[in-house]
Amino acid sequence: LMFSALAFGQTGDITAPNNPGAPDPVVAPFRYSAPDRTSTAQVSSTSADKEGKVKFHAQTILVQVPIVVTGKSGKHIHGLTKHDFHIFENGKEQNIADLEEFVTTNTRISPPPTARGEFTNLALSDQQARNVTVIALDTINTPFLDQYTGRRAAVKYLAGNLDAGQVVALMVMSRHGIKVIQGLTSDREELVRVLKQASGEPPVTQGLSENAKAKAAAGDMPDFPSSQVDINRPLLAARNFIAYGDTISAAFQQPQAIQETLNAFLEIAWSLAGVPGRKSLIWATGGFPFLIPSPAQVPRSGYLMPLYERTFQALAAAQVSIYPVDVRGLVENSAMAVSSSTGPKLADQISNLNGYQQSTIDTMNQVADMTGGKAFYNSNDLTTSFKRAADDASSYYLASYYLNTHNNKAGWRQLKVKTDQKGLEVRAREGFFVTNASMNPDATRTADLANALVSPIEGTGVPMTVRWLGISGSAAKRKAEFMIHMPPGGISIEAENRQNVLNFDYAATAYLNDGKTTKAAVTVGQSVTSHVPDAQMASARNNGIDMKNALELAPGQYTVRVVIRDNVTGKIGSVTAPLVVN
Repeated sequence: LMFSALAFGQTGDITAPNNPGAPDPVVAPFRYSAPDRTSTAQVSSTSADKEGKVKFHAQTILVQVPIVVTGKSGKHIHGLTKHDFHIFENGKEQNIADLEEFVTTNTRISPPPTARGEFTNLALSDQQARNVTVIALDTINTPFLDQYTGRRAAVKYLAGNLDAGQVVALMVMSRHGIKVIQGLTSDREELVRVLKQASGEPPVTQGLSENAKAKAAAGDMPDFPSSQVDINRPLLAARNFIAYGDTISAAFQQPQAIQETLNAFLEIAWSLAGVPGRKSLIWATGGFPFLIPSPAQVPRSGYLMPLYERTFQALAAAQVSIYPVDVRGLVENSAMAVSSSTGPKLADQISNLNGYQQSTIDTMNQVADMTGGKAFYNSNDLTTSFKRAADDASSYYLASYYLNTHNNKAGWRQLKVKTDQKGLEVRAREGFFVTNASMNPDATRTADLANALVSPIEGTGVPMTVRWLGISGSAAKRKAEFMIHMPPGGISIEAENRQNVLNFDYAATAYLNDGKTTKAAVTVGQSVTSHVPDAQMASARNNGIDMKNALELAPGQYTVRVVIRDNVTGKIGSVTAPLVVN
């Protein structure tokens, strides 16, 4: 099924005209902004339960729950049926529509074949479930020296524990975005080599004292130091001014750390969406600088709530379970970390530091429980923690049931999975969001597309291949034509009013590689809503969908980012392709 993208209208939200004389459009990175930076000194929570009612996009929504079942020895249990399980949503048992057991294959991965001038986001040449583990080194929230400890533990794990056929990817979560240092591979030597070459970077709160970070996280903001300085105690006055500045800085920087961490999780989920099976994400971190009071709440007022909900919805859809590993190891007693203060001030410092440490552990547990993983902390044996997290992906069950869409109250739906078999440990995600951000793909449509255009890693939720067709023209700007191919089943074709409908957004941005700027040279894009005649449905099902378009560019070297968002499912596909215009 062949489309010309130029046949569809453009939308002002994501595109601009691609005409001679028109200003070069730029799609800016999408970020949630605090409404008032001065208000961040007060820690507050917004709950998804207060959102009201949810507008469901589809009449039937299938809830899928990956389940890991092990015996007392940690060995995976096989051969169970759906009659052995019970799934409860908010305490009410659900009718399990289907249960399938997956045992991952040890077949080595091979990249999909591509011709010259073709670029694809297809991660695997087949759709077999494999034991997939992603190790994400968190430099956003981890002290600089502890980052080295985490890398060293990951090297030790990879060198001595990686099973044949086990697939691993290495990524770095930084304040500059997510970075892939090694894509999915079974090559142990290559993984170790690139990891040894990886370097750390200062975290977002670098240079701030633990006490200042603890006070900011607790909302214990100090008063501005008095202008009446005791000339006999100048050092105390200086310390008070420094402590005040550190705490204010921490209050500004902690929301940034939360936001960048959630963005990293979202992009990792997009990158794994097209990889079949359950995946283990080992989050090597120093922890989140806040406490999640409950899964339905996130601190720092409401501006982070849509990102929070969308991120955990994307993780669930991609079947990604997070395994936080606290790379700080055994953490010293808070009393040893405070200053030489005495009396009530010392007591307050110890209380804040103890609360800060406990909130870090509680949040690790919360993130793990929400995604079906397990948290590891207060241990210097990080290698064993890495191995236990990776082993969980070797086999699992996938249970599914249909969501009751008559219950349109927004909030967090708690899940509980039980088995009739005695002496077994069952691990599954403990809930999911039912909100407009998580259930209605239109709610985050523009934000998703803008974020995917600037993401440094490929989204695989919509499989696609981009092929350059040639460059024509002799004017100041040449026309670079390209074809986008989406294989059968790669994009949704929705039945609507007895007609077959395509509904997706497309955008392409060309960045000039001149060594001076990363500004977009041109962006084109369309919102595609088209009826597919019955006569063409067979072609779409058997051959997929092709879409042709072009970029008008001056001579030079470019990096082109092509993104497609399936508006029926909210899935993202993206490909980055180099281009030389002579």
